[in-house]
Amino acid sequence: MSSEYQIGHEGEFTYRGHTLDELQEMTLEEVAELLPARQRRTIERGLSVDHEKLLEKARDAEEEQTANNPIRTHLRDMPIVPEMVGLTFAVHNGQSFERVKVEPEMLGHYLGEFQLTRTSVEHGQAGIGATRSSKFVPLK
Repeated sequence: MSSEYQIGHEGEFTYRGHTLDELQEMTLEEVAELLPARQRRTIERGLSVDHEKLLEKARDAEEEQTANNPIRTHLRDMPIVPEMVGLTFAVHNGQSFERVKVEPEMLGHYLGEFQLTRTSVEHGQAGIGATRSSKFVPLK
């Protein structure tokens, strides 16, 4: 799999040949042409009203303000665009809001990809009466 973003020889981030500053100056439609197919299609078909509101909040927010007060959202299917880089979002994982700081390398992904909804299950010992064989477990 080829990398769509690179850190140049001068240490500068580029996404498909464009620096972050160039990407932030582009319109949403111009950025959409650079994104992977699924995210491009989401933007070309038109963002929902809720997605537009979230994008407006991101445009109005200042980086230092969102570090202390993250932008809360349930929109896990929001594509990450250059205007969101540097901001902190509180993304809902089905149970609680968890912080996600958007880095330049996250461009072209969805917000929900960085906040997992499932946790690993760690089973304990079976209790007495749980199965027929547990009848013979010695009590401590």
